[in-house]
Amino acid sequence: MKISHFFKFSIFSFIIFLILQSCVSKKNILYLQDINAKNISRVFSAENLFQENDILKIDVTSLEMEASIPYNKVSAAIGVMNSTELMQLNGYLVSKNKTINFPILGEISVEGKTTKDLEVALIQQLESEGHLIKPNVSVRLLNAKITILGEVKMPGTYTFTENNISLLQALGLAGDLTIEGNRKDIILIRVADGKRITTKLDLTSASWLNSTYQNIQPNDVIIVNPNSKKVKSAGLVGNISTALSIASILLSTIILIR
Repeated sequence: MKISHFFKFSIFSFIIFLILQSCVSKKNILYLQDINAKNISRVFSAENLFQENDILKIDVTSLEMEASIPYNKVSAAIGVMNSTELMQLNGYLVSKNKTINFPILGEISVEGKTTKDLEVALIQQLESEGHLIKPNVSVRLLNAKITILGEVKMPGTYTFTENNISLLQALGLAGDLTIEGNRKDIILIRVADGKRITTKLDLTSASWLNSTYQNIQPNDVIIVNPNSKKVKSAGLVGNISTALSIASILLSTIILIR
């Protein structure tokens, strides 16, 4: 009889332990918990430098519209050029040497330049060399992409055409973190100047908003690691329902033995 009571008490304690383990503190769930205590004064909105295999859309206009036509790529499918895929096929591919082949002007270096830098450089060259009168140049990156993996609702690779998007916007593209995502353990992998940079971010704190990582760059990789509860559930026990089933079987066995 004493043994039976001991087993019942053990199973009851085991179930209570599992229930407590399944509870998740809001400290591990809420974003930017110390936002009111932080003085967020810096907004990093600098444009990104061009990288190899970037595809650029460059439009040139001037006071004499006909004179600017030779400086633009013209597609046979111009009627449906609002398709991103078609625009990419008709875009300027950045070579391994960080150059593009531009009509009439020939090979142009884009190394160390942003979209704004390239616009200014092209305008200056078109004017100084007497190609066009008061030209206007618009440059846009067509194939900016990021990869988001791990504990998000929709992991995958996403493209964007904005000059800048924030880390939170990027996570929003993937449907936000799942409840099993560890908001204190976000890995961001970035390649800059031929070097791979890896950093860890804590989304429950607002401190990263004062860093260069508040905005993402093309080709960034974001990895959301699972929380301890999800890691434990990948083990032998599986999850809380499986553990409760095992406890129920043990209790039924004890009752049958009695």
